[in-house]
Amino acid sequence: MTAPAVRRRRRPVTDVLLSVWGWLVMAFLFAPILVIVVYSFNDGRLLSAWGGFGFSAYEAAFANRQIVATVLVTIRVAIWSALLATVLGTMAGIALARRPGRWTVWFTALLLLVTVTPEIVDAVALLPWFVQLGTELGITLLNDGIVRLAIGSSLFSTAVVAYLVRSRLVGMDEHLEHAATDLYATPFQALTRVTLPLTAPAVLSGFLLSFTLSLDNTIIAAFVSVQGSTPWPVYILGSVRSGLRPEIAAMSTVMLVLTLLVLVLVAVVLRRSGDSTAQIARTMTGG
Repeated sequence: MTAPAVRRRRRPVTDVLLSVWGWLVMAFLFAPILVIVVYSFNDGRLLSAWGGFGFSAYEAAFANRQIVATVLVTIRVAIWSALLATVLGTMAGIALARRPGRWTVWFTALLLLVTVTPEIVDAVALLPWFVQLGTELGITLLNDGIVRLAIGSSLFSTAVVAYLVRSRLVGMDEHLEHAATDLYATPFQALTRVTLPLTAPAVLSGFLLSFTLSLDNTIIAAFVSVQGSTPWPVYILGSVRSGLRPEIAAMSTVMLVLTLLVLVLVAVVLRRSGDSTAQIARTMTGG
């Protein structure tokens, strides 16, 4: 039997093995999420012991004022953090793509440093910085827990948005913006009517990623949060000591559904803007 014939016979087996391996990886990644969703319908007192199917965990979660308060804090922080990261990251991405120079290398290195720095390092650095600015220098705004959490959560997200916007603009013709100035548009008009619409898909995906990244920013939140602004991840971390209850899984499932709804909303917006399915997938994954 010739070598090509042997390879043709082995390919189906290889494909099957790769498919099985892919499904195993998917199961490994998503099985914990599925377990939490299933146990959110547990009527037992503890999450680890199944007490029958029911919706009592959801009733207890929404009746618990502390849980609701922490979730609302998390959503507020995620929105403000996403807005801050989107504005700063968009400006940085446009500057990197349209105004390159000697500073570009150093600024790109700074963004890379932000993305690879462990969160515990950022958290340890942010805490004394907030205390000094808020207490010693009298910037009382930084004593607010929501402001602290929003700034801390936006550090990494700003770099992500900058990368997305830059990659979007690099692949587009700069002459479109030059044409606007030739038609007597001011630089600001060219920015708002040409550049920003061109980067809209990247800006939307950056806002989405910033929002979702802020939802589980546990390490920084644990350091910089103050009394009265405890976010949901920090509340869960504290609940582990006394044992996880089904209402924790119930509210976590609600947060998961919220994230999926945001994903669907962004996909619809991108589709209406003319992007193909492949382009939407690349944009959402930072491609």
